[in-house]
Amino acid sequence: MTPRDAIKIRPATVADAEAICRVAIRTLRETNARDYTPDVIARLVAGFSPQRIAAFIASRPFYVALAHGAVVGTANLDGAAARAVFVDPDHQGQGVGAGLMAVIEDLARARSVTTLHVQSSITAEGFYKKLGYVAIGDKFHGSERTIMMAKRLDGERSR
Repeated sequence: MTPRDAIKIRPATVADAEAICRVAIRTLRETNARDYTPDVIARLVAGFSPQRIAAFIASRPFYVALAHGAVVGTANLDGAAARAVFVDPDHQGQGVGAGLMAVIEDLARARSVTTLHVQSSITAEGFYKKLGYVAIGDKFHGSERTIMMAKRLDGERSR
């Protein structure tokens, strides 16, 4: 188990792109596979390439969580939405995701975002609820169901 104080969160660099892909793909294959069919997981995995992640890192605020120097989590802010929030399966439930979301929420507040949105997997819905996000609807990408969630950043709950 990794103690919370051993986790460091910093802005991602292009050099982190491969490690970010590894974390995202492992999380999809091991954690999200409990709630999604193999074809959905394969489609999602195909979207993670180092080149694509490097382009995102260059275009929006992107963060990584490090444990003992290794990337174990990632998240980014795209306007008023948190995106690509992934925590390595070996580090889930240890505060890594909550730490990443706190950084994203603080940045969103600094940018005057009053409501932060996240498109949650079925797998992560409980995680986001614990952080104060509320479901506002479902979205389907073929057979993949995601839960649209939101959190008011000015202290009130989203509706």
